[in-house]
Amino acid sequence: VQLQASGGGLVQAGGSLRPSCAASGRTFSTNAMAWFRQAPGKVREFVAIISGNGITTYADSVKGRFTISRDNAKNTVYLQMNSLKPEDTAVYYCAVSRNYFGTSRGQYDYWGQGTQVTVSS
Repeated sequence: VQLQASGGGLVQAGGSLRPSCAASGRTFSTNAMAWFRQAPGKVREFVAIISGNGITTYADSVKGRFTISRDNAKNTVYLQMNSLKPEDTAVYYCAVSRNYFGTSRGQYDYWGQGTQVTVSS
């Protein structure tokens, strides 16, 4: 199983990015897929999650600005990030859980390699 994240980059505050994460090796259409992020010197934190049937949950810090979505036919999850702030700067990781719909890192079994998002002020 491999998760390949892409679509990060450098953007000015107020801008938008849409990273994606494509899974290969097995189908995850019924599994929760999520995004986490890790800023320098900080622990990896939950950002957003989507269930197999489209239920979503967001961290308070991104609610109203970020939107998670998935395309089960492509085995891919997306994170539309709008109104970006410098504090959103981090490496963003996608993850898949075999059994849970949760916000804890320990509930996730598969992780992508991360994509860097940098927001300049």
